Amino acid sequence: MAGPVQSIERAAAILRLLAGGPRRLGLGEVAASLGLAKGTAHGILRTLQHVDFVEQDEATGKYQLGAALLHLGTSYLDVNELRSRSINWADALAARSGEAVRLGTPLEGKVLIVHHVFRPDDTLQTLDVGALLPLHASSLGKVLLAFGTEPVESALESGLEAYTRHTLVAREQLTRALVEVRELGWAAEVQEMSMGEAGVASPIRGHGGLVVGAIGLSGPVERICDNQGRPRSSLVTLLREAARAISRDLGAARW
Repeated sequence: MAGPVQSIERAAAILRLLAGGPRRLGLGEVAASLGLAKGTAHGILRTLQHVDFVEQDEATGKYQLGAALLHLGTSYLDVNELRSRSINWADALAARSGEAVRLGTPLEGKVLIVHHVFRPDDTLQTLDVGALLPLHASSLGKVLLAFGTEPVESALESGLEAYTRHTLVAREQLTRALVEVRELGWAAEVQEMSMGEAGVASPIRGHGGLVVGAIGLSGPVERICDNQGRPRSSLVTLLREAARAISRDLGAARW
């Protein structure tokens, strides 16, 4: 019986690496992270780029996942019940709030973005469908951690990476934040994953009231937060209404 094909394993490792962070990576970073020679990493990246699984930024030369790979992923996402029952509510939430909407579910200790509605304006935006976000540094992830959808220990074991100076990197900080999320019923991130960006998220429940995912609003701090740096109550209200509506569609009792 034939063994695994090394080149395919390496290509898969590169794709996972690019999917695992919020930024593009250079050739040297990819090679160093996976213990590959630069020539080997470059050859695989060029091949992945040729089939549109990877894209290279012309200005920086750094790499990110390509549109073709994300398109292939929709064969799974389109049959995902959570996504299919959330699309209309997410579209309506974006229209009412004026902000971008993302839907997330747990995957391998991260948050998988399964649906993304752009902010309804003319600004340049990047599609996040298929992206993996950190649990501790995103409002979507905090919801999944707070309500037990994803175990807290898994986040702690993998290490709480500091994305900005505001990221919660101490166990005590994260624990306190998750208690607050459970008390409020929603989570926030203010410049914890990216400076100048903020987000709020609320849990989506299925049968039995179990949290099966999260829906969130995201955008520039000045749009999401008031002048005190707190999420705008009007946005939180709209968000929670949408989360409840989706939960009802998924069979959750009133909550």
